[in-house]
Amino acid sequence: MNKLLEVLEKNSDFSVTELAAMTGMAETEVREKINEYKEMGVIRGTKTLIDWDKLSDAGVRAIIELKVTPKPETGFDDIANIVMSYDNVESVYLAASNSYDLIALVRGSTIQEIAEFVARRLSTLDSVIGTATNFVLTTYKKGGEVFYNGEEQTEQRSMIL
Repeated sequence: MNKLLEVLEKNSDFSVTELAAMTGMAETEVREKINEYKEMGVIRGTKTLIDWDKLSDAGVRAIIELKVTPKPETGFDDIANIVMSYDNVESVYLAASNSYDLIALVRGSTIQEIAEFVARRLSTLDSVIGTATNFVLTTYKKGGEVFYNGEEQTEQRSMIL
């Protein structure tokens, strides 16, 4: 694997100097590689991981599975492009599954909002022949970071006692 990309994936806040020290590369080489990766589309931006479970007004998230009839010319690409065009859809994946073809991670204010999105937007698309909605209850790990491992809950209980 590529050491520079591994370090950047874990934390994109490191300076070029820090990245050079961590990877054994020269600073100019680090800058050049980062620019090259951006031009190639390997680096697609930098994001902050948010633990939405810690906020009371964060809304709800759902994993929507879609059974799709692929188009002869484009396969699953056309329907995936339509699904990912909606603002509340965070991610779309083509899955190797016996039951479903596409998986979408969706955010909404309420369960009802997501249910309406599935009923009025996704299930009415020509290629979609079935859906299954799974609501996210707890995020244990996201983007390689552990969000919940039971310790926080234990600490809260001990404070109450």
